[in-house]
Amino acid sequence: EVQMMESGGGLAQPGGSLTLSCVVSGLDLEIYAIVWIRQAPGKATEWISTLFAGGTTFYSDSVKGRFTISRAHGANTVYLQLNKLKTEDTGRYFCAKQSRRYNEYDAPPGLGTQVTVSS
Repeated sequence: EVQMMESGGGLAQPGGSLTLSCVVSGLDLEIYAIVWIRQAPGKATEWISTLFAGGTTFYSDSVKGRFTISRAHGANTVYLQLNKLKTEDTGRYFCAKQSRRYNEYDAPPGLGTQVTVSS
């Protein structure tokens, strides 16, 4: 059974930073890719970023240049560094297993972590 647990969310000011973590079990990250997605109230789920096992990364236009996805080699934790936060980054952030195309994913198994950007 694949399990993922997100953490690191919180309240940040515009322009601030947060680091999100996704601890993964039941999935070999040396083989499978992980995505980060987010959902804001009243909005559809938005794909944010993908990290492939070989290190290739993809970002949505909305976060490119501000967010960084990473994983230490051999580790089971995927990180999402959020910099230069904007109010529109507010939402619940989830990690999930990538499927088919780089920006497609299985249903996230975790509860997510809430990010609120407000002054």
